[in-house]
Amino acid sequence: MKKNFKKKVLLSIFVLLILFVINIFWSTGFFRTIENKFEGKILKKVNLTGAEDISISKIDSFAIISSTNRKSFPNTEQETGGLYFLDLKNKNYDPIHLTANFKKPFAPHGISIFKKDSVNVIAAINHTKEGEFIEIFELFGTKLTHKKTLKHDFIYSPNDIVLLDDNRFYFTNDHKYKGGIKRLAEDYLGLAISNVIYFDGMNYIEVANKIVYANGINFDAKRNLVFIASVRGFLVKVYQQNEDHSLAFIENIYCNTGVDNIEFDSENNLWIGAHPSLLHFNFYANNNKEISPSEIIKINYIEKGNYSIEQIYIEDGNTMSGSSVAAPFGNLILTGNVMDEHFLILETEN
Repeated sequence: MKKNFKKKVLLSIFVLLILFVINIFWSTGFFRTIENKFEGKILKKVNLTGAEDISISKIDSFAIISSTNRKSFPNTEQETGGLYFLDLKNKNYDPIHLTANFKKPFAPHGISIFKKDSVNVIAAINHTKEGEFIEIFELFGTKLTHKKTLKHDFIYSPNDIVLLDDNRFYFTNDHKYKGGIKRLAEDYLGLAISNVIYFDGMNYIEVANKIVYANGINFDAKRNLVFIASVRGFLVKVYQQNEDHSLAFIENIYCNTGVDNIEFDSENNLWIGAHPSLLHFNFYANNNKEISPSEIIKINYIEKGNYSIEQIYIEDGNTMSGSSVAAPFGNLILTGNVMDEHFLILETEN
């Protein structure tokens, strides 16, 4: 009797383990079929390594690119990177290095731009061996001036940032734990323990939590809506901004892909660079696979329960791997990535 009971228990554990592994593969898009699709052309491949985030000033027709030379992800040593300026009125599309004279360790991740009078304020997440920081710059023309470095206990695993004005912002922490088995549990079990922080110019306040791998964030000022990408959950989470800048959850949008950074077009549609298979991306990011598929989706969000999702671009990763951002500008899409040696400027047919 006891032997039979033990066999049943062991068999049950084995079956649960198999189901658990299958769920990880299924929930991270491993079994998804990738067929290359894009109604347009590649206008240019721009040689810039790890162009993880791109933000566009539609007023002044330029893009700021966050570039970091990553050997693996997450980093285990000090990485080097910079911010670059791309004049979108100049059809050569040659990036200008803005932070060549910035002497501190600098490995930028998420970025944001806010126009104040004739100056553009730029915020950049900075990952260093000494810690995690938020760097604030001012851009006048193509001259970038560093204004301050922000450090706080709440800035512990920052991923992306969105400026509300020249002094206030939201940012995401994508993990609670730095490494080890707890971080692996966050990634593979999909633990909902990451968060969003609001900085009011003096204080840091948690305004959203219980998010599975909070990633890209952006703010629709016309409707006071905050959109947050939950890459591991394949979700875009929608929040209403309250008067005190706290966030009230509205709904989840399931996207069937690992959503990363979020940008807007002139009609406030969401454009998102994404990872169709997170396991393939993980293998690629840890140098265990040469390529990882890329995807771009567009979300037309009207109101709660009323939205549409359109797939704009998808490929197996041979042209560009690990897409992380899609920044639209007219009929152009600037799409960056985590680790490739170039990013793409796409031109749509419309």
